[in-house]
Amino acid sequence: MQKPLIAMLLASAFVSLDAHAIDLLQVYQQALANDATFASARASLAAGRERVPRGRAGLLPIVGLSGSYTRADGEDEPGVPGASDVRINKYSLSLIQPLFRWDRWQSYEQSKLAQAIAEAQFAQAQQDLITRVAQAYFDVLSAQDTLESTRAQKSAVTEQLASAKRNFEVGTQTITDTHEAQAAYDLVVAQEFAAVNDLDNKRSALQAIIGAEPGVLAPLQAGVTLAPPQPATVDQWVSSAETQNYGVTAQQFALESAKREISRNRAAHLPTLDLVAGSSRDKTRTNVGAIENRGNSVGVSWSVPIFSGFAVTSRVREAIAPEDRARNDLEATRRNAALQARQAFLGVNSGLAQVKALQAAEVSSQSALESNKLGYQVGVRINIDVLNAQRQLYSTRTDLARARYNTILNGLRLKAASGSLREADLVPVNNLLQK
Repeated sequence: MQKPLIAMLLASAFVSLDAHAIDLLQVYQQALANDATFASARASLAAGRERVPRGRAGLLPIVGLSGSYTRADGEDEPGVPGASDVRINKYSLSLIQPLFRWDRWQSYEQSKLAQAIAEAQFAQAQQDLITRVAQAYFDVLSAQDTLESTRAQKSAVTEQLASAKRNFEVGTQTITDTHEAQAAYDLVVAQEFAAVNDLDNKRSALQAIIGAEPGVLAPLQAGVTLAPPQPATVDQWVSSAETQNYGVTAQQFALESAKREISRNRAAHLPTLDLVAGSSRDKTRTNVGAIENRGNSVGVSWSVPIFSGFAVTSRVREAIAPEDRARNDLEATRRNAALQARQAFLGVNSGLAQVKALQAAEVSSQSALESNKLGYQVGVRINIDVLNAQRQLYSTRTDLARARYNTILNGLRLKAASGSLREADLVPVNNLLQK
């Protein structure tokens, strides 16, 4: 029992707001610095940005310097003049500048597309970080609300149980009322343990993102008003998602890269042309003197492929299949982005309606509880009526808080689906929190 008791004590500290509570923006800044998934995305971006220099290298000149030194020692034959000791130094400088290499040009274009894909994927990772942080943040708040509501309900049920016992002792109520109150108490105790465990899990999930104990989180302001999405029509959001979603953008670049791959393979049918230049020096020393040769050359080198056993044709056919796959992936991603935008938009509007309805239900549930308590005191209501009214009130309050959180999260998901979610979008959400 020691671990649950410690967890309950920790949870009690979590639900109390103090002057050192951190808000959503502060948590996001911690995630920027410490989230391992986002750090991996940064590394992938850095690698992707090296694709263009590597692709450009195939179009730039290749310069090489080589040399050799040879020494030969020997003895002269009697009566035969010559060089028994020979020293030979050779140096050569070469330059090859591609003039027409269609395959390398396509590779260069592919490298730019690869970098663009990396940029789009990193932008997607930034949006994912925002939504993950917000989700984890409000999951903690929701778990805290559930625990707080469960404890408030436990306190109310405890009072009702004590009242039922007193009334039974004086003979104004039956043992059934006591048993009903005891059953309700046992149930809420079990729910409290579950709520403590859930809160610990939610805080651990947030800690995994920010890399540190999150501490006390700033809750939503009481009675906060949530704004509807702008623009107010779902078609505009869906249209933006189909064209501006970063997943769609990355797939568009991937499709273009697949087309370039086909062209790169077809380039094996085309001739190649290079500018070739060179400079050489050859110096030989012997016993009788030295000989030095220098030479410079410049020209072009060309090659025309004739037949390669249908290998090029096969590679082209092979490259067509990935293009078809990329086209289908693009369409699937576009449809999924549109679906996400539509679901998020409906989630926001549905959430706003739920919040309004649950606010009215909270008032009604409070009135119903007070009426049942009064009826119980005068004998026109039984104990189970009061217990049910208490359960209904606390359940409504928990549902109201959860509806607010889900509405806020759906608003962020809506912007993410349309490719417009930025760090600045956390500011209005952060302003909804208690300072």
